Amino acid sequence: MSTDPVNDKNPICSAKGCRAAAVWVLAWNNPKLHTPERRKTWVACDEHREHLAGFLDMRGFLKDVVTLEEWEARDSAG
Repeated sequence: MSTDPVNDKNPICSAKGCRAAAVWVLAWNNPKLHTPERRKTWVACDEHREHLAGFLDMRGFLKDVVTLEEWEARDSAG
């Protein structure tokens, strides 16, 4: 998985081996390692969004799933 692909100009899906353009941002946090406000990110294509979100959600890490466009708008507003 990528470390922070949202900062790349043309982010690609974080799913192993996938080279598709990312359209979703999955914000997550491992409460054993991160402060509550910290957000790590994975990005996903349409095909892998549910799989990656399920992986994070099963562990209690998933905090938010938004479109890449919405994530970038939030980032530029704040």
